[in-house]
This record gives sequence, C-alpha cells and structure tokens, in this order.
Amino acid sequence: MKQNYQKELDKIIDSIKDCSSTKPSLLLHACCGPCSSYVIEYLAQYFDITILYYNPNIYPQEEYTRRLEELKNLLPVFPPAKNNNVILIEQEYNPEDFYSAIKIKEEPELANEQEKGERCRRCYNFRLKRAYEYAKNNGFDWFTTTLSISPFKDADKINIIGKELSSQNPEIIAPIEPAVKSKNNNVILTTLSNPKWLTSDFKKKGGFKRSLELSSEYNLYRQQYCGCVYSKINTEKSREENSQSN
Repeated sequence: MKQNYQKELDKIIDSIKDCSSTKPSLLLHACCGPCSSYVIEYLAQYFDITILYYNPNIYPQEEYTRRLEELKNLLPVFPPAKNNNVILIEQEYNPEDFYSAIKIKEEPELANEQEKGERCRRCYNFRLKRAYEYAKNNGFDWFTTTLSISPFKDADKINIIGKELSSQNPEIIAPIEPAVKSKNNNVILTTLSNPKWLTSDFKKKGGFKRSLELSSEYNLYRQQYCGCVYSKINTEKSREENSQSN
C-alpha cells in the first residue's frame, strides 16, 4: 500500500501546534529558489527554519551559482522567509564528492538512467546524509529537504532515506563546541539528540502548482533540468527527440 506522506506531515504539524509553545528548529536542505519558495511559505509558521544549500551534484558550476544566488536574492524579499528570520547556510561545492557517492566510475551505465532511478537514489542519500549530519552536529530538532516538491523526484526513496538516517544512533556523546574544560582539565561532554526526519511530499496539496505561482510572482529563474550533468544530457536529448518527432 502506497504511503501518504502528506498525511504523515499533517499529523506531525498538528502535534507541534498542540504541544509546543515555541517553534522547533528545522534544517531544510534546499536545491533552488523555486522549490524552496512554497516549502518556506508552508513550514515557516510552524518551524524555525535554517536552509542548507549543499548540492555538489549541480552541473556546471555556473548553474550551481545561479541557483544559489537566486535563493539568496529571494530570502530578503519573500515575506515568509523575511518575517520568520530564515537563514541560509552554504556548504562546499566539490563535484568529485558527488561522482564518488553515486559510483559512476564503477557503474557507468547509471549515466543513462532516467530520473527517479538508482543514480538519483544515491544522490538523494548523499545530500540527505550531509543534511542529517549538519542537523545532528548543530542541535536541530528536525531535518528535511525540498526535493519532494518536484514531480521528477521519488518521494518514496527520499522519505525512506530520511527515516533511516533519523533512526540510526539515537544519541551520541560528543565534546561541547567550542571545547570547554572542567576544573580538572577534563573536556566536558554533551549528549546530542538525533534530529527527527520531517516526512514530506511537498508536491501534494497543490504544492508544486504554488511553487510555479511564486516563481512567476517573484520572477525566479526555473532551471530546465534537475541538476547533474546526466540529467542535463538526458533532458536535452529528450527535447531534441521530441522536436524531431513533431
């Protein structure tokens, strides 16, 4: 039976509204401005959001930078982000990390896969693992991603990965950062709780349609392919074949 991730999210939000007097913190992995717009509008009333932009899969670097700048430019003028003090964290851009994570050299046939296949699953896992680690190391209550808003992304794979990450190592003992020592010169340790995965299928409840409306309203650049070089090549090939058939 197919899971209804939107209903799961509704239940989580209802429990937060009923039980919490302050907003829980949410680390939101984001891939671009258009996908972030609706998700911020939807969640900012319930969560204290920090955006993590970690996308070394995006090709070429000019495209990566354009998507990042579009997101940076949106946040100060977008009321749900501005009024709720949504901040943006950018991490390093190293495409070789992406190629290594999806094992494209070992399995070159993955380059020809369509969207939602094993190559994409490995890419989801690669980026969500970084989001999970950042959320855990920085004491976030929840983590999730904007990826599920796209019709070209597999919400099942995304949520399975997120739940698996959240269920591992419920608590770890780590030094306080920056390092703090006791009177006996011992490093003081603290318990880091595991961030919970925020289940999502943001394309539901008109989410994808709303992201299109917001993109038009704020004149956002909407990319023509998902992100990686293989997506770019396959998308361009498909468009060329369609134009020839017409």
